[in-house]
Amino acid sequence: MGFPFSAATASAASCTDVDVTFARGTLELPGLGIVGGPFTQALIAELPGKSVTTYAVDYLADPAQLSAGSGATKMTEHVISVAARCPNTRFVIGGYSQGATVTDIAAGIKTVLGSGTAIPASLASRVVAVVTFGNPIRLTGKTIAAGSPTYSPKWADYCASGDPVCNNGVSALDHVAYIVDGSTEAGAKFAAARVLSATS
Repeated sequence: MGFPFSAATASAASCTDVDVTFARGTLELPGLGIVGGPFTQALIAELPGKSVTTYAVDYLADPAQLSAGSGATKMTEHVISVAARCPNTRFVIGGYSQGATVTDIAAGIKTVLGSGTAIPASLASRVVAVVTFGNPIRLTGKTIAAGSPTYSPKWADYCASGDPVCNNGVSALDHVAYIVDGSTEAGAKFAAARVLSATS
């Protein structure tokens, strides 16, 4: 199920202070998704006076978990494209569930759940925050800190205790609880603080 929030994209002639690129979860309709929508709205609310555009990564989000690599490549291509056109734009990237794996791969973390193009090291400083929810990386024996020394200091990763996708839990409800348990708001505050620190 998709979240009824329209993802705005910058026109070729416009640049914004912040670009938020988010990948939805498995089987969600194209768009920012049930977690990405509330997260993005909360982030925009935390950044009064800053211009913000959003980009929903357009990838299959298939149930076999095989599309994260192509999603990561699309996330990376978007960041490269906007960065080249808008030299002052800063980026917040993130994802939910399989979309978190998209983000992991785009951040250069190697995972058994797919491979794709990572964001070039030359642009890492312009990615000021990474926020993920229900990230399957925890079940693969890897950690963000070990997999991405570059991004881990500016990465917030939210995993509910009963979430089977990221924590070997048994509650499917916990996997969709991020929109009601305060995680999207906390992630937005984290990202906003990083944006303000980078652009002040």
